[in-house]
Amino acid sequence: MPDNPEEQVEQRRRKLKGLREQGVNPYPNDFHPENVASQIHAAHSEHSAEELEKFDTRYSIAGRVMALRLFGKVAFIKLCDRSGAIQVVVEKNALGDEIFGVFKKFVEVGDIVGAAGPPMRTRTGELSVHAKELKLLTKSLRPLPEKWHGLKDVEIRYRRRYLDLTVNRDVAEVFMLRAKIIRHVRSFLEERGFLEVETPMMHSLAGGATARPFVTHHNALDMELFMRVAPELFLKRLLVGGLERVYELNRCFRNEGVSTQHNPEFTMIEFYQAYATYTDMMELTEALICSLADEVKGARQLSYQGQEIELNPPFRRVTVHQALAEALGVPAEDLKDEQKLQKLADEHGVAVADDWPAGKVLMTLFEEKVEPGLVQPTFILDFPLDVSPLSRKKEGREDLVDRFELYIAGREMANAFSELNDPDDQRERFKAQMEAKAQGDEEAMPYDEDYVRALEYGMPPAGGEGIGIDRLVMLLADVPSIRDVILFPLLRPER
Repeated sequence: MPDNPEEQVEQRRRKLKGLREQGVNPYPNDFHPENVASQIHAAHSEHSAEELEKFDTRYSIAGRVMALRLFGKVAFIKLCDRSGAIQVVVEKNALGDEIFGVFKKFVEVGDIVGAAGPPMRTRTGELSVHAKELKLLTKSLRPLPEKWHGLKDVEIRYRRRYLDLTVNRDVAEVFMLRAKIIRHVRSFLEERGFLEVETPMMHSLAGGATARPFVTHHNALDMELFMRVAPELFLKRLLVGGLERVYELNRCFRNEGVSTQHNPEFTMIEFYQAYATYTDMMELTEALICSLADEVKGARQLSYQGQEIELNPPFRRVTVHQALAEALGVPAEDLKDEQKLQKLADEHGVAVADDWPAGKVLMTLFEEKVEPGLVQPTFILDFPLDVSPLSRKKEGREDLVDRFELYIAGREMANAFSELNDPDDQRERFKAQMEAKAQGDEEAMPYDEDYVRALEYGMPPAGGEGIGIDRLVMLLADVPSIRDVILFPLLRPER
């Protein structure tokens, strides 16, 4: 085998040409596998070689050749399909000279083949399919990486995910786990009477969250549009319309940096329940997280990047002010003083602007000094009004709102609040956001007059929540980067 990848490609192209010269179609589409590898293992894992000889069952499978050993008139293939791998024994006596000759001369690791035959065990005891029929289904023109696990450039794995999935079974299992998590989340909500809906992904106003949007243009209408940063305001319009429990599994787009925790395009589940509070959302969240752990892990104790995490309810509940006061070793009362907050930021090397409102300074300190240490599941409660333009004010505290964020393993997993349904209050908060935008805050929300009009018709009191699906999968799959749970994460163009 040539060492140079381009020489290997050229050699494979010569074999492709040879197949066609012999009248063999290297890309047929007339083989229909009826079985997968896992079915054969499940049916015969306990059977001895003698017992298997008594079976007249014929299995037909198809997959990629991941290993190939040739010994004169017999060969052994490791064949991988969507369910796993199984060995296929290829013998000249069973296939005949012509088919075996084509196989021996042209089939290589990376090719996709179909095989059919009875189960058997080899002399080494390995369960196999004894091929009575064998057909090349796809000729691979590029060799697979031989030492993929030793590859240091992980960007190539993300950029060529098709290769990563082909040679790393554990990567495929992460995305199978992701699908299982999403199915369970849907089932959990639907069992509780929530209706799945779809709302627009292109908005005329970039509302629903404080985030910088992606901008696009609609040619026919000659208007600027924004990729949604959140579906919140549309979902709450549905509460006005009488759909009292709704959810959307949605793609959101935020024009922010790329890191191990952030991808500009990501997946959230948002759900809204009429006649509920943020306390109800906490209880619902505990139930959801615990049921997910039971379903996909079989336990509520899990290890994440070497940290042991307990998911047993009730989760710890602590206010923003209490958590920050503990972390900084100061009285909670000091955190209500704007000048003391600015001084604390300076003392701890946290960059803040002089003109920031107290709530924004407080939360910046929190993100730097508290968030990384929240390993065990913790509800952080009662956020400043300054950073919560859509949340209901806390009774008796005009500066705070009924809002929580759930933290696990040092990162935010969920954000929820009792929804603001007072149209006059919402109007004033939108105005404050517009003032912040005029002063240079690119993440501030726009004024959404139609949403205020909807509230004027009357939205029932409600609780709402958003959970980051990608981060949830990271936690349950025990992977360190959001790129490990997104099939095709955003990357710079190849140079």
